[in-house]
Amino acid sequence: MISTRHEKFVLLIVDIITISLGWTLYYLFRVRSGWLIVSDVPDYFLPMIVVTLFWLLLFFMVGLYRPWYAKSRFDEVALLFKTLVLGSVILFFVIFMDDAGTPPGTNSRLLIGVYWGLLFICVVAGRLLLRSVQRRMLIAGIGSHNTLIVGSQVRSRELYDEVSKYPALGYRVLGGVRIDKVDKKRVATRERGLKTLGSLEDLSALIRQNEVREVLIALDSKDHARLLDIIARCSGHPVGLKIVPDLYDIISGQARTNQIYGFPLIEISPVLMPAWEEATKRLIDVTVAAVALLAGLPIWLLVAVAIKIETPGPVLYKQERVGKDGEHFNIIKFRSMVADAERAGPQWAHKRDPRITRIGWLLRKLHLDEIPQLWNVLAGHMSLVGPRPERPMFVDELSREIPLYPRRLKVRPGITGWAQVKHKYDESIDDVRKKVKYDLFYIENMSLRMDMKILFNTVSHIFLGKGR
Repeated sequence: MISTRHEKFVLLIVDIITISLGWTLYYLFRVRSGWLIVSDVPDYFLPMIVVTLFWLLLFFMVGLYRPWYAKSRFDEVALLFKTLVLGSVILFFVIFMDDAGTPPGTNSRLLIGVYWGLLFICVVAGRLLLRSVQRRMLIAGIGSHNTLIVGSQVRSRELYDEVSKYPALGYRVLGGVRIDKVDKKRVATRERGLKTLGSLEDLSALIRQNEVREVLIALDSKDHARLLDIIARCSGHPVGLKIVPDLYDIISGQARTNQIYGFPLIEISPVLMPAWEEATKRLIDVTVAAVALLAGLPIWLLVAVAIKIETPGPVLYKQERVGKDGEHFNIIKFRSMVADAERAGPQWAHKRDPRITRIGWLLRKLHLDEIPQLWNVLAGHMSLVGPRPERPMFVDELSREIPLYPRRLKVRPGITGWAQVKHKYDESIDDVRKKVKYDLFYIENMSLRMDMKILFNTVSHIFLGKGR
């Protein structure tokens, strides 16, 4: 199985080659062909590097490097068309403002059109060639994605038979997960080619153990509750979810049709944020985190000294948390409790917790104990805004008690979030249960506008002293 990272790397190399080729052809036309009068011969390599970086950034922002998986080539070409039109206008508006080498009689709009046409042909040709190679590899069984079919015995077998007709879809079906009772002694039996791997209770473990990347759901349209249960069990894993069309009414408004070779499947919650907003959100995260850490360095050093003077122990406190797609990482905070605060095991903190030091109480009040988490933001484990990350044991417990809780793991956790500005600090599992509805609301309505609203609310909470 070829990883998504390798797929993106190959696509990046193809784009670099084709963008450079487009620039080279344009340079030859404009400078070397003799059809246009050029008083000073412009440099070739440096502008090509700058232009290539510009296009790669723009492609990234519009979502052209999202994972490609049995999608319509027409849709990809249409997105390339719109992106190249937008980028050409931006790029050449800047370039031609100061283009002293172009004589007054030359129509700059014609040059824009020439460059756009050459670039469009090169990039589209490169991508279509790559997609054709990928499809041939998928048909040969190379690069296909490990897939599970979840559903009733009859519907799962029907879906398996349909999927098997189209190997270019890229689904390597490992087996089925039955929603009805499964005889553990016969769990590996084959029914007309589809192996039964387990029951619904085994779904999460099967996804993790087999590195599953796609889950196809085959249910009757009346199985509303069971569909939501399957979605909840998959939410903590980096898998794509697709259902057959007659289940669309259950999740209308949260799905997108993905039809290849006349074989329709519907993708559940395919995009949480538009690609350009997601890229901008990450850029804001990195910029704010870097500036805050560097600009406030003298203050953070004073905080560290104060913590060290008051109580023995480390300045920073590290704790394992669960991040996006279930990835574990160590969250970093300024220590606000005594060094052995959890010698009796993990427990909830509360307002008058005797384990909190005097400096720690002030840090929590001003939310300054969270500042080292900016390093987690730079490392990509967290974002400025998102659901708060929890410890693994609490995630397991809450996932059992709150069916949709794992959906929080579909996004990067945040230093602050909608739940934090709308609800008090967690002191019990009941508080977390109440906060889940705010987190799910944020996930379903993610946008830069909402992030800005949350950040402004967080700043006002700090200045008004509404910390823990």
